[in-house]
Amino acid sequence: MNNQSREILQVIEPQQVTEGAGVKLIRSIATSTLDHVDPFLLFDHFGSENPDDYMKGFPMHPHRGIETVTYMINGFVNHKDSLGNTGSIGPGDIQWMTSGGGIMHEEMPQKADGAMAGFQLWVNLPAKLKMSAPRYQNITADQIPVVQRDNGVTIKIIAGEVDGVHGPVKEIAAAPTYLDVSIPADGIFSHNIQKDHAAFVYVFEGEGRFGFTDDDQGIPVSSPRLIVFGDGDIINIRTKQNGVRFLLISGKPIKEPIARYGPFVMNTQDEIQQALEDLRNNTFIQD
Repeated sequence: MNNQSREILQVIEPQQVTEGAGVKLIRSIATSTLDHVDPFLLFDHFGSENPDDYMKGFPMHPHRGIETVTYMINGFVNHKDSLGNTGSIGPGDIQWMTSGGGIMHEEMPQKADGAMAGFQLWVNLPAKLKMSAPRYQNITADQIPVVQRDNGVTIKIIAGEVDGVHGPVKEIAAAPTYLDVSIPADGIFSHNIQKDHAAFVYVFEGEGRFGFTDDDQGIPVSSPRLIVFGDGDIINIRTKQNGVRFLLISGKPIKEPIARYGPFVMNTQDEIQQALEDLRNNTFIQD
């Protein structure tokens, strides 16, 4: 049986937004153009050579019902939370935080040598896990395996599997794949993705042709853009005179109702109101 190549459904130009205490970033998921790609609820790209764009950071704030995933390319973000955890996320590190029933945390970027650059992804939790105990998977750059293919393609495997090599992020409800892929000029990359899983690519350096088949040259896409793919078995990407670097992210859709209010994502508005009441009554953090 031949693999079915995934077609491109949308190419999204990120929108400029300001979040936290005044952090300037660009957002591709959770906008008027693209609300979500189940199970993915938000995707932000932060990066600037001007510290004024990011130094005010994200002071202490709550989360419930989701996972927040921070992946750094350059610079450092200090974090701490209501459970007493503290630390720093640096170049090539990833933090996969499951907020579950409730956590308060802050993320404060530090002045970078050069441009600060990184990404934040929000992943939905199924109803049965929305009130689960919070947990972290803090993965440093040296813990992330790298596959170097003979054709010069480099793949950092944060979650999922490539060429028999598995990423360190495990036991996530959405069964995600999270890859950081670099393709040199005149290169080709193909990756099988489980059928029925949602998939998108975020291009953040260079340009490539996405969704090509034997009969189709694909669509040229340059950075920064997010590409949403339809269903199928495989994603195909090739380059010509320029190389490209992108994140490839996929996961199992939750297929449940979504009720949102800022950092809370539940299944019903009543659950959102309960989260707000818990916050007002200082009962948000469960012992």
